[in-house]
Amino acid sequence: MPRLSTGFVRASGYANKVRKVLFALTRGKLNPEKVVRAAAQLNQYLFEKLQEMGVRKEDVVRISIEFSIRSSEIMWNYDTLKIEVYKREEEEKLAEAMKEVEESEKALEIAIEELSKLSEKLMGLSAEVSQIVEQLKREYTSLKLEFEEE
Repeated sequence: MPRLSTGFVRASGYANKVRKVLFALTRGKLNPEKVVRAAAQLNQYLFEKLQEMGVRKEDVVRISIEFSIRSSEIMWNYDTLKIEVYKREEEEKLAEAMKEVEESEKALEIAIEELSKLSEKLMGLSAEVSQIVEQLKREYTSLKLEFEEE
């Protein structure tokens, strides 16, 4: 069953978005007049629902609903209607939280970079230690051979 989904849109612009998305979903399948009629029908229903929910025009909404096409008509499955609402006040809180997340990510990136540099230094030191150990083994072996020769 096809699904109309508006994505995030200001509540003041949901009707236009519904119409545009519906046209995109049904392009070449239906008479444009029937698409306009179906969009108007859904938008009227959504207007009532948004009013009931106390959604203001500056709030952000995301709307999705399934539909079917029967006899060249769009039939809305209102049972699948999902309206997500993000209040303006919540946007400000979300923006603040996102700022904190971004700061934490930046701090994490810095820590990872420092650890990477430290890791490179440790690998260099490990290589130096390995060289010294090999040198000591060679010297010990040569001393042992000299001792055995005497």
